[in-house]
Amino acid sequence: MIASVVIGYFISVSLITTSFYKSRANNYLSLTIFLLSSITFLEWQSTKTHNIVFVILGNLRFDALFAATLLTYFLIQIKHSFFDSNWHKWMYLPFSVFIIIEIPVFLLNLYGSITEFIILIIRDTASIIFNTYLIFWSRKLILKANDISEDKRRWLLRLNLFVLCLIVCWILTRLEIYIFTSFYIYYVLWIGMSLFFWWVLYYGIFRLQIITQKEEIRNYILTKKQPRVKTNSKIKSATSSKIITHLYKLMEEDELFKNPLLSRLELATQLDTSESYLSQIVNQELNKSIIQFVNDYRIEAAKSLLQDPVFDKYSVEAIGLEAGFKSKSAFYNAFKTSLSVSPGAYRNLERTS
Repeated sequence: MIASVVIGYFISVSLITTSFYKSRANNYLSLTIFLLSSITFLEWQSTKTHNIVFVILGNLRFDALFAATLLTYFLIQIKHSFFDSNWHKWMYLPFSVFIIIEIPVFLLNLYGSITEFIILIIRDTASIIFNTYLIFWSRKLILKANDISEDKRRWLLRLNLFVLCLIVCWILTRLEIYIFTSFYIYYVLWIGMSLFFWWVLYYGIFRLQIITQKEEIRNYILTKKQPRVKTNSKIKSATSSKIITHLYKLMEEDELFKNPLLSRLELATQLDTSESYLSQIVNQELNKSIIQFVNDYRIEAAKSLLQDPVFDKYSVEAIGLEAGFKSKSAFYNAFKTSLSVSPGAYRNLERTS
């Protein structure tokens, strides 16, 4: 539990202090993770101690706030018009209401009384219903969004599902407390929270930031209309096969190499030939495999971006994805095999030469 809380606070601070992650959307994600970490810590304290400070903080009902901040994060990511209206601020109303309700509980010293217990049940029920509604609503908005990539949609839907699972665990903890007056299910919630923070840290924040950078690079290239990537023109002019000529056209004009899922079958279909014949003719005329041929274009595209100071602020991984490589390892291996140097070292050499 302590590890999960520490990880959560570390992520929330990193999101707003590190330039690599800093963005308007991540500010709300940072606040969401901070709230979840605080809720986890305060719930743990409530099972260990009855310190009045932790009791008051626990009854501030941060659980009525995290779904609203998370929905705001989703709205920014999918560029939904609802975020630009003032109506989205009403999502924070339940939190304010719970704060107001807490004042007489504190002033009348109702902690531990039947009145406080009834108020707690009402607030828990209202908070669960409210959070569940916001999570399902945000899921619906994500599915309907048209202005986002599939990679980003997949991440947002997984984040949404993970939070929904945490809400289910939260519901189970409440049922256990009210029915059996025990706290064993809390351990499941704490383990789930810890896994959630680790997952958000790498597969969510880091990967999503790289995807966002990739989209920014692509938008810049389309805006500036940079020259097409070409390989060795002497080899190209020496070929007489129509298939090879058409293959060069697909690479240089249509830039099929930028599709990380490009397969030999898809290329053969585009060239109206069979996979085996395509492999044979590429090997005979170019003395390389199809994957080597495609990767040559990807490497040239990556080299062009690494050489350009405009893209210095973007990570090497984002440049590799924009060039058409499917993963960081595939990019590094192909680049180093071709040039005997890593992409990062190549960028540094270009800056010092």
